Amino acid sequence: MNVGRLMDPALEAVPDRIALVAGHEPITYRQLESLVQRAGSALAAAGVVPGDTVALVDLAGALPVATILAAARMGAATAQMNAYLTTGELHQLVALVGARVGVAGAPFRARLEEAMDGPVLGWSDVVGAEDRARPSIGERDDTALVLFTSGTTGLPKPVAISHGVVADRLAYWTKPIDAEAEQVVDMMSAPIFHIGGTLGLFVSLHQGKQLVLLQKFDAGTWLELVERYRVRQTFVVPTMLVRILDHPKFADTDLSSLRSLSYGAAPASADLIRRAMAELPGVDFANTFGQTETLGAYASLTPDDHRQGDRLGSVGRPLAGVEMRIVDPASGDPVAPGTPGEFWVRAAQNTTAAWLATGDTGWQDEDGYLFLSGRLSDVINRGGEKFGPVEVESVLCAHPAVVEAAVVGVPDAELGERVGAVVVVCAPVTADELTAHCATRLASYKLPEYLGFADELPMTVLGKLDRRSLLDDLSKDR
Repeated sequence: MNVGRLMDPALEAVPDRIALVAGHEPITYRQLESLVQRAGSALAAAGVVPGDTVALVDLAGALPVATILAAARMGAATAQMNAYLTTGELHQLVALVGARVGVAGAPFRARLEEAMDGPVLGWSDVVGAEDRARPSIGERDDTALVLFTSGTTGLPKPVAISHGVVADRLAYWTKPIDAEAEQVVDMMSAPIFHIGGTLGLFVSLHQGKQLVLLQKFDAGTWLELVERYRVRQTFVVPTMLVRILDHPKFADTDLSSLRSLSYGAAPASADLIRRAMAELPGVDFANTFGQTETLGAYASLTPDDHRQGDRLGSVGRPLAGVEMRIVDPASGDPVAPGTPGEFWVRAAQNTTAAWLATGDTGWQDEDGYLFLSGRLSDVINRGGEKFGPVEVESVLCAHPAVVEAAVVGVPDAELGERVGAVVVVCAPVTADELTAHCATRLASYKLPEYLGFADELPMTVLGKLDRRSLLDDLSKDR
């Protein structure tokens, strides 16, 4: 299947149903098809040919959706770039993928034009182009789109995703369209340039659903859209979930339509999930654990696991068809069950056929459930004792006064690193009290030695903790 044709089943079965709601403007599947054909004409006129990569910079909307599908049909690929990057950062990504043509939303067009030499198309260029159907080009192994890793520890890395990988993923997650059944309403809460946003878009269009596009996350807007459009299911990052539950309008918003909420992309504390389950008792929760290179989840903590409630600190078990190894990151040798190591995965959905070293660290229990300790790049080395920050963060969040916590290794001349932590609290508590709380649950070398308070933690646009920014703040305060 060519990625550009993924909504063909919906066009055949339910062409006049709403495909997208973008800025409160409904777009049917038939109208979206016309827009995709116009986008193809505009790209061809700009010089895009098979094998090209098109730089795409925008928030969720009809323009990026049409561009992604149109480029794929042409045998080209879109490189979806974070819309909040600077001109210099965009220039680096454009060079990495060799893009000669770009597409950008109005707020970002001037910045992308500065970042590249070729033409940059906008909304008017697409809607004013010829509505013309063309044969689709693109073999299974050809690149359909390029996504970028989050770049929390350096420049984002481009990840090429083929038509075949997307097709296999859709075959796993989707089912035939029932034109007689009530249409399901999804909401894209994650950015479109994030794997959670893109994969959710593909699944929704392939199944004939209605997808409400949230341009930029805001808890109040999220609540408003769920109520207005009777959203049934969505994906959120844990930070988003905290802000939704804490929003003053949460209790008065009608969320009765919501039936399924998946979360991932960053660690979630068991206490947060217990709170969310209590506040949203009619919702099925699922933790989806994966990364861009695995095209989303390779493990999941299912709704049944959540209802059982004894492993809410786990990210779940590997999905069907996923092979799993936990290895010593230095040697690549498997470690004993229950011993921390790096997660290696191999699956058809991966962007490589070889074993993928994910950079995630943790362990697996006797029943196959995975427990995350952090990223390999985030491991703290205090005097030769190595451990992940998630373990310390979980203990801090278990204190009733702590809402969120973040832990990093702070460079130290004597020990290499010392443990630094920043917490967001909902009740008065001192640093000494939190250290004493940790001392009853953690080895002494894991205890925070620098502990600060903040109104909120620094986050990336994807809702992930920005550990570089956190480390800079802690280093300044020393």
